[in-house]
Amino acid sequence: MKKDACFDFNTPVERRDTASMKWDKYKDRDVIPLWVADMDFCSPPAVIETLQQRIAHGVFGYTLAPESLKTIVVEKLEADFGWSIQPEWLVWLPGLVTGFNVACRAVGQDNDDVMTAVPVYPHFLTAPGYSRRNLIKVPLQEKDNRWKFDFDRLEKEITPNTRLFLLCNPHNPVGRVFSRDELNTLAGICEKHDIIICSDEIHCELILDDDKIHIPTATLDAAIARRTITLMSPSKTFNLPGLGCAFAVISDEKLRRHFMKAMAGIVPHVNALGYAAAEAAYRDCADWQAELLKYLCGNRDTVMHAIADMPLLSMAALEATYLAWIDVRAAALPNPVRFFEDAGVGLQDGIEFGGPGFVRLNFGCRQSLLYTALGRMKTAMDNI
Repeated sequence: MKKDACFDFNTPVERRDTASMKWDKYKDRDVIPLWVADMDFCSPPAVIETLQQRIAHGVFGYTLAPESLKTIVVEKLEADFGWSIQPEWLVWLPGLVTGFNVACRAVGQDNDDVMTAVPVYPHFLTAPGYSRRNLIKVPLQEKDNRWKFDFDRLEKEITPNTRLFLLCNPHNPVGRVFSRDELNTLAGICEKHDIIICSDEIHCELILDDDKIHIPTATLDAAIARRTITLMSPSKTFNLPGLGCAFAVISDEKLRRHFMKAMAGIVPHVNALGYAAAEAAYRDCADWQAELLKYLCGNRDTVMHAIADMPLLSMAALEATYLAWIDVRAAALPNPVRFFEDAGVGLQDGIEFGGPGFVRLNFGCRQSLLYTALGRMKTAMDNI
């Protein structure tokens, strides 16, 4: 495929019959899949070229994180967020889901409590149980067209055994970019109660609003950095989830040692192609990323206007990610996902996020497909 074709996000990429989790869910059905969070766009040309060169080498043995990749990550975090880290703070992972499952095992003991704010990415809700921890869910509040923490309730829900807070910022699925004041308040509560923070920041490069900036939790101050496990990956921004490369940034040596001990014998190494793709993405793909963000902003606005034109549906302002969190409660649908599947659109059920009465729509797709899907949704809603 030519380079310019990959920058043309309107160019269809056929994903049927490629063992795609997203598309095979509705194999042989006329249902547009807008559910799981991967985009339908080709990865950046520089990533594809780098992978081709790496494959041409022909040997795919056990692979260490390249020093050049570590250097790029250190330089990128400094350039993007003013965050000065050391290479030894990096712990490489085959995915972010692995990261917060490891965090649950690394912090505290069996039967301790892990807290998070819902709705949230479904794996936040399952990781504590898999790690023999108890889950405490605190609802976010929708106020003034934005989702916010209920700090009073959050602090009241903390128990003497609460050891870990799982934070998602930018937030999946509500699309918030939490402000410095919000993060400081949350971090202050965690510091007061001696709670470690595991901060999933995988969407940090997908900020859609010009007046919003991502603030890594660990940059708030040195004390907060020492109690923070930050999880990042190029997979969402550059559409590389199938290559499995992520990393944790853990400045505190003791916490990092506990994290790595929890990984031992369970977590596999990142594969050679994952490292190569990550390095190319961070080194060579800023122009592609900028064009992607423009395209996603247009898609975000299209979704918001379309939902506003469906009286029984609504959604709060969306500041980041390519995921729309849609409130369908007013429609009183017994099974919202099945309703929209019957209309030819595959969405993800809010129940999976701890948010019944909502659906999540992935608008990381070409505009023509999005228009068709939204048209189907409107027709279905008009016929209620």
